[in-house]
Amino acid sequence: MSYEVRQEDLAEVFAEYGTVKSIQLPKDRETGRVRGFAFVEMETDEQELAAIENLDGAEWMGRDIKVNKARPRENRNSGGRGRSGGYSGGN
Repeated sequence: MSYEVRQEDLAEVFAEYGTVKSIQLPKDRETGRVRGFAFVEMETDEQELAAIENLDGAEWMGRDIKVNKARPRENRNSGGRGRSGGYSGGN
């Protein structure tokens, strides 16, 4: 999605398919710039499905967008210590 997107923009588009419960728009830690993706939570599964079906692959703000159901984060720790350890950074 566009790096110029704001939460208000997302709320307006997704509201066409139901009630938006929350929006998270992650930003790059170093630059403060939007990272090009967002998490939008809808009130019901039906509303979520309608948004996915109607918006996935659509052009919005000059870019094609990918809309799908969020998957749980994968464990970034390959040291075998389990999920309780925090991410310690990296490259």
